[in-house]
Amino acid sequence: MTPPTPKRPHPPATPDEELLGTKRRAVIAQRSEAERLDHIEADLAAGFAALRDLGPAVTFFGSARVPADDPRYAAARDLARRVGECGFAIISGGGPGLMEAANRGAQDAGVTSVGLNIELPFEQRPNPYQDVALTCSFFFTRKMMFVRYATAFVVLPGGFGTLDELFEALVLEQVDKIRDFPIILFGTEYWGGLVRWIEERLVADGMARPDEARLLVVTDDPDEVVARVCAARDLQEQTAA
Repeated sequence: MTPPTPKRPHPPATPDEELLGTKRRAVIAQRSEAERLDHIEADLAAGFAALRDLGPAVTFFGSARVPADDPRYAAARDLARRVGECGFAIISGGGPGLMEAANRGAQDAGVTSVGLNIELPFEQRPNPYQDVALTCSFFFTRKMMFVRYATAFVVLPGGFGTLDELFEALVLEQVDKIRDFPIILFGTEYWGGLVRWIEERLVADGMARPDEARLLVVTDDPDEVVARVCAARDLQEQTAA
């Protein structure tokens, strides 16, 4: 096999690329380690300051590639509105598609609509339905905000980014880094194959326990979503009392 032709180092398109690529000499370093740590701290500090008084919230994940005339967009907007009407702020990734639908549903309900945007070289553009719009420089700081300020996750149809966020939350719940934190897959037709694979492959091969597979809830029923996120909030409030 012909080895790949080495590529010249290139300027990083985002802070994530600058952080992750310089040790392999794939990108041209533009910061010292101290400057990188300062940038990470600034990312976290901005999120903590903006969201410290948010109150109960639910994070919605989903694809940026679903257009506004898709039935899944309308379903996501309606679901976010219903969750918002129960007193939850709505957090999304701040982009277009189903993230936009969730933020729009929050504004329909009159609750705080949060967008945790990310610097990308393509596709990501902030949607216009955000009351609090943050732009995170790093994926890992953004994902921490998704979890830290949420009571539950609602996972709408999505691609690799949505799967990344889903499985990070699932691992945190599995190892008790977060507790009593519903992870709800909305759309049985879309998510059913993944759930079956987890049960038929991971559980059957001993890679996951049956109770770990049950950490995921898959449903098409908005009322069930609302009931589960409300139950989680009530349990958390009782624990804190």
